[in-house]
Amino acid sequence: MFKDLSRAKVAGMWCAAVLVIAACGVVAGVSLTLNNGALLLVVGLMPPAVMLAVWRGAPAMTVAELLHSADESPREARP
Repeated sequence: MFKDLSRAKVAGMWCAAVLVIAACGVVAGVSLTLNNGALLLVVGLMPPAVMLAVWRGAPAMTVAELLHSADESPREARP
């Protein structure tokens, strides 16, 4: 289920969730001031920005995987 998620999808879902929460707050009667707007902007954009900067691709190979691949490569090269 989670294998189909990309970084962009997760960041988009986060921003959409923050927008929905902000809209529910405005509908409920919370006043939207400059400070509240700045807080919503920071809460909405900073976590996805950090996530996109930190999230890497495939994990690094372990020592066991390195040793196993080193053992198999000469055997495959032989006829």
